[in-house]
Amino acid sequence: MAHPTRTPASSRPTRRGLAAVAGAGIAAVTLAGCLSGGSSGDDADSDDPLVIGISLPLTGDFSEPGKGVQRGYEAWASHVNENGGLLGREVELKILDDQSNADRVAADYEKLINQDGVDLIFGPFSTRLVVPAAQVAEDYGFLFVEPAGAAEEVFTQGFENLFYAAPAVAQDHYNHLADHIEALPEDERPQSAAYASMDDPFAQGTAYGLKDRLEEMGVETVVNEVYPPNTTDFSSIANKIADADADIVVGGTQYQDAVNLIVALRQLDYQPTMATFSTAPTNPEFPEAIGDQTEGILSPTGYTPEAEWDTNAEFVEYYTELNGDAPNEDEANAWTTGQVVAAAVEAVECASPDPECQQQLIDWLRDHEVETVVGPLTWDAEGRPQGAHLIQQYVDGEIKIVLPDETAEADFIAEKPPW
Repeated sequence: MAHPTRTPASSRPTRRGLAAVAGAGIAAVTLAGCLSGGSSGDDADSDDPLVIGISLPLTGDFSEPGKGVQRGYEAWASHVNENGGLLGREVELKILDDQSNADRVAADYEKLINQDGVDLIFGPFSTRLVVPAAQVAEDYGFLFVEPAGAAEEVFTQGFENLFYAAPAVAQDHYNHLADHIEALPEDERPQSAAYASMDDPFAQGTAYGLKDRLEEMGVETVVNEVYPPNTTDFSSIANKIADADADIVVGGTQYQDAVNLIVALRQLDYQPTMATFSTAPTNPEFPEAIGDQTEGILSPTGYTPEAEWDTNAEFVEYYTELNGDAPNEDEANAWTTGQVVAAAVEAVECASPDPECQQQLIDWLRDHEVETVVGPLTWDAEGRPQGAHLIQQYVDGEIKIVLPDETAEADFIAEKPPW
């Protein structure tokens, strides 16, 4: 089916021209065989597949979590199709590789919407990629639900179509840990803190959300280092942290950078009382990369396979059977993105690029709560979820929820054993 060139729905000009797309040469990953493209507007045939366009960092700096999001999206689509599809239509995913590049991700969504004529879109991974992608979606009037753009800058752009499919924004990820520390007697609280963060809005947002809370309690910041995303040598930063002998070390990290930093700190025999890192400790490869010294390491998470939310057990069983391992947070947030969009689609009974349909989807989500595998979600006017992250910790070699108390699977380890 041929697709007409679309004019951006927004009165604002697009930030990136369509010419950038023409020579992109982007390969597509499809879920259910060869794609013929989505249906356009009111001429949709109920027998046509419902095509969802996605751009993900399958190569480059964010490829590891990007592939996790891909697995989550594909598992969700497979599950939907086994249960009758959406509005009786089979779901197909058209996934492009943005190579962890902000310009490329914008070009990808221009192509998916304007050339491929997809019916719906899902968001990419990483705040760095979510912002330019969301701008394209806004320009064309598309609903934009995203699984991994939690930094505050995502929600201060004026987007009216964006929803984050997770329990909390980056600055709030450590709220339960901060509350726990604040409740301690003053002589049991850490007195000094060292921060090392990737130069990334999400990573810095998580670390600095905790930094703000600790400084309000009087915890002195003795190290505050920011490093480029491609950093592999952490010896200099580790030396500064070890020399300062901070009571707590806070890493605003993704995955490999956290592993490299911990290895560098261990080599210097720096032994903090508390150590917490975003993202990395919840990755299933983390214990193998770190070895036996994971005990006591903390991390915020928006998801656990053991959560008792209504649809979570079914998700875990289905995903594990499909992939051989239980899902982690990236896969869960991707599945949640699908749940959120599907709830709106089924409620308003439309799924097409038609501007009226897209606006109905957006309006419905503004006014409703959606039950998901990460819990019930609602959003403020800027798309921020109105919840909080759990705090996990390695206890007896396994990562367990330790905060808040009402959801704890194990007791909080107040003093981290040597690593």
